Order: sequence, then structure tokens, then C-alpha cells
Amino acid sequence: MRRLVAETSLAVDDLLAPVFVREGIDAPVPIASLPGHVQHTRASLVAEARRLAGLGVPGVVLFGVPAAKDPEGSGAWDPDGIVQVALAELRAALGERMVLVADLCLDEYTDHGHCGVLDPSGAVDNDATLERYARVAVAQARAGADVVAPSGMMDGQVAAVRAALDATGHEQVAVLAYAAKYASALYGPFRDAVGVEIACGDRRGYQQDPANRREARVEVALDVAEGADMVMVKPALAYLDVLADTAAAVDVPVAAYHVSGEYAMVKAAAERGWLDGDAVLLEHLTSVKRAGARMILTYAAAEVAEAVHG
Repeated sequence: MRRLVAETSLAVDDLLAPVFVREGIDAPVPIASLPGHVQHTRASLVAEARRLAGLGVPGVVLFGVPAAKDPEGSGAWDPDGIVQVALAELRAALGERMVLVADLCLDEYTDHGHCGVLDPSGAVDNDATLERYARVAVAQARAGADVVAPSGMMDGQVAAVRAALDATGHEQVAVLAYAAKYASALYGPFRDAVGVEIACGDRRGYQQDPANRREARVEVALDVAEGADMVMVKPALAYLDVLADTAAAVDVPVAAYHVSGEYAMVKAAAERGWLDGDAVLLEHLTSVKRAGARMILTYAAAEVAEAVHG
């Protein structure tokens, strides 16, 4: 009876699995702060994607860990860069069985850890960064991405990416915009996973203030006007009000990122026997769906899928 009258249902079809691929390793490397997750080799990434596809997970979101970094983050658009090579191998192995989403940012590739190139004063140069984002989008599309996901929170990033894709014959590649991305303290395990250390300053100048709700509405509206096919709220649980606002305001699909810290906290508490981790994860993800998310990026995707398949 509870199932019959439930107002919200969480399904495997709602989930996207973030995955990490690292250049220059010959065996997967466990991520201590993200239990159950690893930095993949290219071969183990393909094996994991096949496993996820077999469980019914409809897509993966790919993050790269390069062997070398530079001030511009040039590995992000190098045709032989780790994400481009991995995308091509995933496409060859999976065909159309999964949606391949490529995170589009420079922070994993810059030696200073910021999401864009820096000007002589050490501040992020927004307009110069847009030109690099356009290059990354085209490289990812050529490698096989179905969706590119600009996450750097640069002003005008969606317009720059959409224009570059359209100009190079990739009109069918979708743009998932990190439209409301907050300067959150919940990203720590992710930064461990991609090996990002910010050498100077911080990201509060281009990520949103956690105290602000209306600002998110402005940012989301700008991204939709610039051509975003989907928009995202990140993190998810601490921003359910923003997620609900966004879902009510736009006609494009809304995603939410159940981020590394939100996942890791549950795992840590469950490891100590303080709560039922599986039940809490399901409750959390259901709340994100209830608030209006059409799709949820979550490190629990495989666990939820395995539970559904029994």
C-alpha cells in the first residue's frame, strides 16, 4: 500500500555515476575518502562502465586525473588527453548503451588548481578561460561525449561552449550546466580523487555563496538563456530549497549532484555503526528526487542499482 500511494519513487534510471580515470597507472588506486571508489586505469574504467550498464545505470560522468599539469590546463583539450582517450574507448566498448557525460573544467589540469587560467595578478581571467572551455568542449565531443558539463562557474561559459559545439558540427551534443554551484565545504573527497590542490586564493570569487538563494535563480536563468539543455544544482542535500526553486522555474531537465562529502559522511557513520548507511543513502536520494531533480549524480549509483537488482 505504501508503494501504491508513494508520491515519489527513486529508480536506477534517475542516476548518473561519477567515475575517475587516471593517466599513467597500471592498477586502480583506491580513494580513501570515497569508500568503494577508485581512480581507474583505462581498462578498469571500461570494465566498471560495463558493470554499471549491466546494472541498468544509464550514464557515467567522467573526470580525468592527468599525469602532468600546466598553468593553462592544456591536457583538458589535448586529443591525447586522458579524458579524450577514455571517452573514445568507452564509446567503442559500450556503443549506445550508456550516456557519456564529460566534466568540462580546467582545475584537474592546472598546476594552480583553479578552474580557469590566471591573469598576471593571480586572479582567474574569466574571458580567457572561456576560449579554453570552447576547446575542451570540442575535444570531448570529437572523442565521443554525448553531454559536456561545464562546471567552472565562469560567466558566459554555456554560451561559449554551445557556440563552439555548433560551429564544429556537434549540434547534437548536449550541455549540462553547473548552473547553481556553491562554494561548499563538502567537496573534500572529490578533490582527493582528482588530486586538486589550490595553490593560491580560493574559489569563492566564482562559486556561489551558500548564504544566497535568489542568486541561484539568476545564474540558472542566465544558463538557460545561453542554451543549456540541462541545469544542475550542486551540492544536493544542503540546497534542496534551491533545487526545488530551480525545478519550478525552468522547463529543461534539472540535475542535482549528491557530492562526495554527502556520500562520505554517510559511509563514515555507517562504518562506525551509528546508522544504517544503505537506508540513509536511499532516504537522501529520494529527498533529492522529491525536491525536483530529474537526474542525480551520485557515488551511490552502483549500490542503489545492486539493491534494485537484488
